[in-house]
Amino acid sequence: MPHEPDALVVGVDFGTLSGRAVVVRVRDGAELGTAVHEYRHGVIDRALPATGAQLPPDWALQVPADYVDVLRAAVPAAIADAGVDPADVIGVGTDFTACTMVPTTADGTPLCELPEFADNPHAYVKLWRHHAAQPQADRINALAARLGEKWLPRYGGLISSEWEFAKGLELLEGAPEVYAAMDRWVEAADWIVWRLTGTYVRNACTAGYKGILQDGQYPSREFLAELNPDFAGFVADKLDHPIGDLGDRAGGLSAEAAAWTGLREGIAVAVGNVDAHVTAPAAGAVEPGQMVAIMGTSTCHVMSGAELRDVPGMCGVVDGGIVPGLWGYEAGQSGVGDIFAWYTANQVPPVYHEQARERGLSVHELLSELAAEQAVGEHGLVVLDWHSGNRSVLVDHELSGLVLGLTLGTTAVDVYRALFEATAFGTRTIIDAFTDAGVPVTELVIAGGLLRNPLLMQIYADVVNLPLSVIGSEQGPALGSALHAAVAAGAHADIRAAAAAMGAATRAAYVPIPANVEGYERLFAEYHELHDHFGRGGNEVMRRLRGIRRAARAGREG
Repeated sequence: MPHEPDALVVGVDFGTLSGRAVVVRVRDGAELGTAVHEYRHGVIDRALPATGAQLPPDWALQVPADYVDVLRAAVPAAIADAGVDPADVIGVGTDFTACTMVPTTADGTPLCELPEFADNPHAYVKLWRHHAAQPQADRINALAARLGEKWLPRYGGLISSEWEFAKGLELLEGAPEVYAAMDRWVEAADWIVWRLTGTYVRNACTAGYKGILQDGQYPSREFLAELNPDFAGFVADKLDHPIGDLGDRAGGLSAEAAAWTGLREGIAVAVGNVDAHVTAPAAGAVEPGQMVAIMGTSTCHVMSGAELRDVPGMCGVVDGGIVPGLWGYEAGQSGVGDIFAWYTANQVPPVYHEQARERGLSVHELLSELAAEQAVGEHGLVVLDWHSGNRSVLVDHELSGLVLGLTLGTTAVDVYRALFEATAFGTRTIIDAFTDAGVPVTELVIAGGLLRNPLLMQIYADVVNLPLSVIGSEQGPALGSALHAAVAAGAHADIRAAAAAMGAATRAAYVPIPANVEGYERLFAEYHELHDHFGRGGNEVMRRLRGIRRAARAGREG
C-alpha cells in the first residue's frame, strides 16, 4: 500500500535492563529520535520484591509491568525527541531478549499479578539468563540423545537451560500449583505484542530457536511424558499456538496501547522477534557468511546459510529464521558485558575508580586505555569466560569463570584485558565450530553497545582473524524492529528490501594486525586446551563447586 515519502515507524527494543524506542524514517532508515526507559525492578536475582524472600542461586526474574512502562514512557519520549507528528507513524515493531518466559492466564494476565501468586517466584517472568533449569535441561538432553530425537541435531546436540521446555519443566516440578493455573507459557516477545494488539500471535523465531519447533512439530507427547507424566500435555495445553512469520502484521494497535504510546489506533504491529535476529537486517547482513555478533550484557551470534548443516553446540537452525529463503543459525555467549561490569564493580581497587573520576572517565574507559598499552600476552594470563555459564558451544550453565596465571604482580588492568580476550576466544570458538561444520564465516559484523570500545573491537579482529564491520546504528535491535514494522505496514515488500533501504554498516572498520594475530594464536591454543579440559569432562570441578554452593546456601537458609 502506498505511503507518504516521510512515513515513519517505531522500533522498540526490550533489553535486559531497559527498553528503548527509536523513530525511523521508512524510505532511508534515518533515525530521528530515541528514548530509553530503565526497568523499575531491573533484574530480580537476589530477593523477590513482593516479600523480600531470598532467591536461590542462578535465578533471574523480571516484572512484566516494567515492559508496559516502556511503551508508556519511551515511545512518547522518542516521538517528542524526533519532533514529528505521531500521525505519520504507520507501524510498530518490537524485539525482546530470549528465551524470556511469562506464565499467563488465558487473557494474557501474568500470574505474578494475581494476588494468590504474588509471593511465588515461579509466577514471575523467567529472564533469558535464568539458569536454574539446568537439571531439567540435562534430563531433556539425555532422553533426546537416548531416543535419537531427530530435532536434537538442529540444536547442536544440546538444548539450553534458558529455553522454553527446560524452564517449563522446572515450573511444573518447582511449583505445580502455578503450572496448573497457567493457561499460556508465553515468550515475552509475544506477550508484548499481545499487549499492543489484543491478539496473541506466536512468532516463528522464538518458536523455532527456543521452542523446539522443527518441520512443523514440537517434541511428542510421549517424549514429554517420559520426562514427567504431568508434562505430557505441555505443548497441547500450554504452548502450541498459531505461528506468525517474521515481518508479518500481528494486528492493529489497540485503543489501550494507542493511549499508552500516543500513536494512532489501528496502525500495523509486527509479529514479535528476538533482539539478535532483527539486528542482522539492520546491519545489512542478509547473505551467507555474514555473522552478526550483537554484543551487550551477553552476545548472540546469528547468520544465514544457504544449506542446512548440523553445527555442534549451536543454539539452533531455523528455516527462514532471520530472512526468508535461507537457514538462520544462532549461537551465543551468556556473559560478555556482564563479565566486564561484574569485574569493575567487584574486583577493581578504589585507586582506579578515583583516577577515573579525576579524569572524567568511566572505569571501563580508564582500564581500556591502560590495557591498550600492553603487548599481546604481556599480562601472562588466560581466562575462561564462563562467569554466566557457557551457551555455545558447550551449552552448560553449570560451568564458571576461571583466571589462570595470577601472580603477586598481576594488576586489575591485566585481568581486565584478559577478560576482553577471553570473550573474543569464546567467539573464535563459535566461528571455528561453524566453519568446521561447513558453514563458513567470511565477515564478522558487530552490533550492540560494546562496539563503542575500540580496544575490544581490535582484539576481536585479531583473535578471529577476520575483518570486523560495525553496524551503522547505536540502536541496532530497535532499528531492526523498525525495519520489520515497515514490512508489516506494507512500506517495503519484504525484509531484504527493507534491509537494503534502511540498514547500514561500515565494512572492515577494524582489520587484523598480523603480529597480534600470531600472538593470539598461541594464547588461543591455551584457552582451547582449558576449554576442553573443564568443559568436556576432563575435570568436573566446576559442576561440583556449584553443587557445594547450593547445598551450603540451602543449609544456611534452612
